[in-house]
Amino acid sequence: MTPLLSLRHISKSFPGVKALQDVSLDVHAGEVHALLGENGAGKSTLMKILCGIYRQDEGDIIIDGKTCDFHGYQDALNAGVGIIFQEFSLIPDLDAVDNIFLGRELRNRLGLRDRPGMIREAQRLFDRLKVSIPMDCPIAELSVADQQFIEIAKALSLDARILVLDEPTATLTPSEADHLFTIMRELREQQVGMVFISHHMEEIFTICDRVTVMRDGEKVDDCDIVSTTPDDLIEKMVGRRVENIFPEHRCDADYHDVVLDIEALRLDTNGPEHSLKLHRGEILGFAGLVGSGRTELAMGLIGATRPAHAKVSMEGKPVKLRHPATALKLGIGLLPESRKTQGLILPFSCRDNISLNNLTQFQGALPLIRRGQESRTAAELMASVRVKAPSPETPVGDLSGGNQQKVVIARWLGHQCKVLIFDEPTRGIDVGAKSEIYALMKELTAQGVSIIMISSELPEVLGLCDRAAVFYHGRIAAELQGEDLNSQSIMHHATGGLSS
Repeated sequence: MTPLLSLRHISKSFPGVKALQDVSLDVHAGEVHALLGENGAGKSTLMKILCGIYRQDEGDIIIDGKTCDFHGYQDALNAGVGIIFQEFSLIPDLDAVDNIFLGRELRNRLGLRDRPGMIREAQRLFDRLKVSIPMDCPIAELSVADQQFIEIAKALSLDARILVLDEPTATLTPSEADHLFTIMRELREQQVGMVFISHHMEEIFTICDRVTVMRDGEKVDDCDIVSTTPDDLIEKMVGRRVENIFPEHRCDADYHDVVLDIEALRLDTNGPEHSLKLHRGEILGFAGLVGSGRTELAMGLIGATRPAHAKVSMEGKPVKLRHPATALKLGIGLLPESRKTQGLILPFSCRDNISLNNLTQFQGALPLIRRGQESRTAAELMASVRVKAPSPETPVGDLSGGNQQKVVIARWLGHQCKVLIFDEPTRGIDVGAKSEIYALMKELTAQGVSIIMISSELPEVLGLCDRAAVFYHGRIAAELQGEDLNSQSIMHHATGGLSS
């Protein structure tokens, strides 16, 4: 049976980096094919070659038995290849309808833009996805989950015969992810071939038929899902067995030492009032569904958004967190949810991004930066979190998503913070890197650092956190600890008591 898609002996190099080496892959019609590997393994590079964004140095792209030569993204679209990017490709100032039909607007008999027709088609797509999204609201004002579904709707509107889904569930709730899998099953029945990239093993075993594992730019293995196990795939992916992704659970918290005391904090004049305590060496989880108000409270804590009312103490002293710079001086750092728009300056080097908020550390007698010391420190910090990059001078925009996340973490390691807020710290991170980040977080708490971790992954909250504040509709619905900290209790409070 002729594959719908064949990638044959694909190789690709960038300056100083061999990204892909002789990679071959087949996808059949009506198949969901998983592409698995650590960050930096070459998955996204291979898919960008398939979609015409990069050109391969060697090898062939074959669709329906015919060799294709893509000179750009539009060539791939014309050949029936669509992609849902891991990082959104939406224009913030345009609404959902204009983003979905950008560059291929529907026209009426007079040749004018058929706005009503595009609205009807967009509504049909949203109905198919079982989501409700306002048609005339700028993308920038929508939630991250809504933006993800617009990306999915945009790809579905192309009627692609080959669909690449790069971490499509990263910002979705479990029920939203289930909706997506239902759509994928419908597409499979319609003989669409899909390449599914995910770091969640349970998703791969739920929806995929076959899997290809990559490591260090090479194909390690491919096999049917029914003939393998999660442990086998992880071992192939990271080159070693990962017996336990979470470090041995120990509580480093000193419950007699309150580092951050939020006595009363109201983000909006008529909004709910928050109160909680963070202890030295504690990992406090912020759990809840996407859009439940976890990130908004974190932004209020660092002064990125000005609260309507706040009574906050740091180490027993009243503080006013009116600006992120003030929070930084007090020793509060934030690893933001969106690394590309809030955490990094992509054209800057790894060195520049790591030292960005701590340049005085490298200032000499004259008001000049000691570049040698800055580069050595950046290299040490990058090595401590295993950033895969040719050197500290590599532009951070050239790195994979996971390595970009590690650069943000390296920055905070270089700044002696007392409180660190990790907002979805392992989103888009592979299982090997996750275990390293978890171990790093426990090392920080052993040193007396206090951590607030915002996470949508229940295993992450249960495996790492000493306590958890569960959010529902913008308020803290419950604080859980000890035996009460379990998946059933979290979901019960996160859904307003609807789940049992």
